[in-house]
Formats: sequence, C-alpha cells, structure tokens
Amino acid sequence: MPNIKSAIKRVKVAEKKTAANKMKKSEIRTTIKKANASIAAGDSAEALKTAQKTLDQAAAKGYISKNAASRKKSRLCKAAAKAQA
Repeated sequence: MPNIKSAIKRVKVAEKKTAANKMKKSEIRTTIKKANASIAAGDSAEALKTAQKTLDQAAAKGYISKNAASRKKSRLCKAAAKAQA
C-alpha cells in the first residue's frame, strides 16, 4: 500500500475506474447475448437496435474501441440477416 497521499488517491481512483469498466463491459456482453438469443428466436429488431445503441455508447465513452464496436455490430447484423433469409 502506498504511503504518499497522491499515490493513495491514484489507487482509489484506479479501483473505481476498474469497477466501472468491468460493469460496462458486463453490460455489453449481456446485451449482445440477449440480441443473439432474440435473433435465434426470430425476433431480432428491438434487441438488435438496443445492442447497437449500447455498443455505440460504449465506444463513445472509451470502454471499447470504435473498431471493436463496429465489428460486433457487423456480426450481429450479419447473423440477423442470415436468420431472416
């Protein structure tokens, strides 16, 4: 454990940010799983829209990169299109 006041604060801030990142990434994974489940069930429109919004927001806030968000959205759309065909 650090002795210097600023180092103690940095540890606290890092713990707080780690918790927030973990929570947001968990939310992203949950949303994607729900979207995949609804695509498999045949009702993909609403869940797909929600998943895309969540991914865009996460990319805007820096929880995931823009390319990762784009890749995940692309895969979801591709799966939805395949399920409809």
